[in-house]
Amino acid sequence: MFGCLLRYSLRSGPWLAAGLVSLACASPAHADPCEGALPAPGAVFSGAVRYVGDGDGLCLGPAGRPEHWVEVRLGDFFAPELQEPGGAQAKARLEQLVLGRVLVCKARRRSYDRVIGFCTLAGKPVGDLLRARGGREAGRGWQARPSR
Repeated sequence: MFGCLLRYSLRSGPWLAAGLVSLACASPAHADPCEGALPAPGAVFSGAVRYVGDGDGLCLGPAGRPEHWVEVRLGDFFAPELQEPGGAQAKARLEQLVLGRVLVCKARRRSYDRVIGFCTLAGKPVGDLLRARGGREAGRGWQARPSR
């Protein structure tokens, strides 16, 4: 199919060809699947990690029930954004560490459509575990955070 589009568009001009190729090859944007109600500040909640959106954002909850998945932004780690250098690696590192595993989190506050949570895996803070595995912090939140 793309070959036909490419041959047709090459005859139609280079700008049209470039536009059609970029549209045909673009990957779709994926919205996070978390749809659950956010816990109140101070609430402790837990669940298996079902989705990792980036290097410091995830969803946890019951299998196959995204309407109950809670979207969490880790409060103790600031990963680079996906489009920034190291962003894709940060997401992969978080996936390797927590995907499918149970976290226990304490809600701090709401931020947009997610909760800022301080989460532990087997009793250890997830942020500390990420740093121990070579995770580098970056991005807006990290710059604003006081030094440790």
